[in-house]
Amino acid sequence: MILYSWNVNGLRAAAGKGFHEWLETCGADVVGIQETKLQKDHENGFPEVHGYKTVFASSSVKKGYSGVGVYYRAEPLAVNAELPDPKFGGEGRLLHLEYPDFHFFTVYFPNGQMGPDRLEYKLGYYDAFLAHAQELRAKKPIVVCGDVNTAHTELDLKNAKSNEKTSGFLPVERAWLDTFVAAGYVDTFRMFEKDGGHYSWWDYRFQARARNVGWRIDYFFVSEELRPRVKRAWIESDVMGSDHCPVGLELDL
Repeated sequence: MILYSWNVNGLRAAAGKGFHEWLETCGADVVGIQETKLQKDHENGFPEVHGYKTVFASSSVKKGYSGVGVYYRAEPLAVNAELPDPKFGGEGRLLHLEYPDFHFFTVYFPNGQMGPDRLEYKLGYYDAFLAHAQELRAKKPIVVCGDVNTAHTELDLKNAKSNEKTSGFLPVERAWLDTFVAAGYVDTFRMFEKDGGHYSWWDYRFQARARNVGWRIDYFFVSEELRPRVKRAWIESDVMGSDHCPVGLELDL
């Protein structure tokens, strides 16, 4: 089973930069996308891609903000949007598709750079997500993909030292990823690649992508029970269309 995740930084913009052409050829069974920036009445305004159905969750609190979606061939048993805690609803940050063998999440985790209040919200969202995932995991394994908005270790960004006080690489944010991993969630990319220099997001400024001055903030995690099923995990840094690139996962299911 081939799964992808991609922060498209505006689905309408990405559609004009080859998103659907990429989707036609990537061979995915399920593609989770983040930061669609759609409004509810725009969700059906995209060309159909042969073989895929779609589901979206858009922000109800601000236009052109946040939003996630899933393109899928494999029919889910159920689809849910947002976390159960209403404090973390309304921004269109999560879709949950239940499959026979696992729960699939695509999540656009909050960014903490807008100030202390948003950092607190981000950390609260992290904790609420982990609690929800653990509750579901009691019955079925978990696959979670998306823009986590945090680089976990110094290997996961180009300029670690100069970003130690920047949200996205703060000790408290990285500590939550330590907690997540300790709870039994596997960073699948790190199963296959132990070195640095592999990124999924580059600032549009300063020719950052051309110079590969980036951050790895887009992930596929699986709960430990699925580790033996992971065949490969990768980053498609050559795929354009956003300031992020697609990341992929293949499971033997």
